[in-house]
Formats: sequence, C-alpha cells, structure tokens
Amino acid sequence: MSDDAPVKADLDEIRGLLSVMPKADEAARDAARAREGQLTKPPGALGRLETLAEWVATWQGRTPPRIERPRVAVFAGNHGVAYKGVSAYPIAVTAQMVANFQAGGAAVNQLCAANDAELRVYEMALDHPTADFTDGPAMTEEECATAMAYGMMAVEEGIDILCLGEMGIGNSTSAAALAHALFGGKAQDWTGPGTGVTGSTMELKIQVVDEAVTRHLPEMTDSFDALRRLGGHELAAIAGAILAARVGRVPVILDGYACTAAASILYRADPHALDHCIVGHLSAEPSHRRLCEAIGKQPLLDFGMRLGEGSGAAVALGIVKSAVACHSGMATFAEAGVSDKD
Repeated sequence: MSDDAPVKADLDEIRGLLSVMPKADEAARDAARAREGQLTKPPGALGRLETLAEWVATWQGRTPPRIERPRVAVFAGNHGVAYKGVSAYPIAVTAQMVANFQAGGAAVNQLCAANDAELRVYEMALDHPTADFTDGPAMTEEECATAMAYGMMAVEEGIDILCLGEMGIGNSTSAAALAHALFGGKAQDWTGPGTGVTGSTMELKIQVVDEAVTRHLPEMTDSFDALRRLGGHELAAIAGAILAARVGRVPVILDGYACTAAASILYRADPHALDHCIVGHLSAEPSHRRLCEAIGKQPLLDFGMRLGEGSGAAVALGIVKSAVACHSGMATFAEAGVSDKD
C-alpha cells in the first residue's frame, strides 16, 4: 500500500467473504488418497509428506497437485506503538530492510532463489505508521479494510501456493496484543522478546500489551475489530491475502508469530477459515507454540528461527514441494511392475 494507493474497501464486505469461502474439494482429496495408496512404497512410509501432498491437492482442487508458480509475499508496515520503545531497533529499520529485500540481500531472497519461488515485497505506507494503540485504535475501519484489500492483490491468477511473511518494527508487540485479546490469558503469556528485548524493555513491552488490551477489549465487537484496534497495516494485509487465497483455491504457508497472529483473526471469526493454511515453522518466539495450539495447527518445521520476513515459510515451501514431487512423480505399483502387498 503506497501512500497514494487507490485501493479502498469496506470492512463489512470483507467480513462477508467468510460466508462464501470454498470448502475442501473432497473429490480431489479422495483421488489423492487413492493415488497415494498405489505408489511404490509401503502405506504411510512417507509420513507427513503424504498428508502435505493431499492437503495441496485438496485446496488446489486437482490431482495430482502441482507447484509451478509459488509466491512468497512479504508485507511491510510501521507501528505507532514502536515509538514507546518496545523494540530493540528503531522504526527506520523497516524501510531499510525493504530496500535490502529489493536489493536481494536478505535471507528470504536466498531462500526464494533456492526454492525457485517468486518474491514480492509490499510496502504498506511506511511513512504513515498506525496510531499508537495504547492511545486509541491503531487504524480506522477504512484503513484496516483498505490494507486487507491491498493484501488480497497478492493472490494473482496462476499462483499455485502462497507463502506469507511480514516486516515491521513493533509488530511482535501488535501480535502479542492481538493474541491476548483473541485468546485470553495474561499479557506475559503472549509477549516475547521479538527482536531481542530483555530486562526493563521487556517489562515495558508486557505493560504496553496489557494496557492496550485492557483499553480496547470492552469495546471490541469481533476479531476484525480487534485487528483494527490492535493490528497493523501489514498484519491486515496478511489476513486479506489469506482470504483471497481461499477464494482462489490457493494453499497458504504461514510464517512465524506475527503472521500467525494475523491469521488468527480469521480463525476466531470462523474455525474453518484457515483450513487451506499450514504453519511453516515454529518460531523461537515463546508464544508461537501457544498460538499454534490455540488455532489447531502443527508447525511443519522447528529450526529455532525467529527472523520473520517469510523466511520460515520459504524453508517449509521446499518440504511441501518435495511432498508434491513424490506424490505426482512416483510410479504406481502397476506402472513399475512391482508386486503390491497381498
């Protein structure tokens, strides 16, 4: 979302998309299961690779599934709450990292190249951070809806799997506030070090999350309103991209804590809204495990990563591509002339 972006939307219209989301393609799922049972291997021998291939087939609506045009979409936004001093880095780092992405110098650039994925970086009005949500809502309804609509634009025709990531100084504070508001508990249950804060800065971060949720929770009408009050432009865009991917039958790989928090907005509105999504990796951010459990997702990888920028999702993409390659490329017992079990 550039400063002069013409994208506009209504939050109620976006809420309405939940009622028209496509369901799982049961025919494609059943065909994938049938093919899996005929491949030259013992049943279940490839473990989760088999269920991943079935998941891709189910949500692409085709068997065998294909991954020919994967996209990694990284949304970047700035947060007014960052001026409270809740991060180890200044807000200027967001724009600097966007420039690094564009120059090809970030980790996600290398991971996209390794997995033959297209990287798209979306700047979300970096010169206009969200409002400090300890003082009032982070965004107006129009701002939130516009950011969600902008995120939907990442799902272009021909994309067959979408990896989502974010960049934004202060967004782990926003993610913690969202998780706390959506799933209860205490502020410290959901607040982690983010970019590496400790000591008094960590205490301040927990206090900010607690103050924000205490302020807004009594007036929240639903999870979309929670996003408007406590989220950020890039987190709203991620939620919008997830919705558009569902409508377009594009499977989604989520990145770490902030990305999962953005997705949780949709889960709280409809527990089936994330059926087309997997969590690519378990972030080292301590609350990510709790959040994944809350939305019923088992992260694919656990490498101790906490970088953000879609890096964990991009690594997971390689595993998903491997699953699809095995499912689609292996010979059946009949094709290979190999005797099946009696």
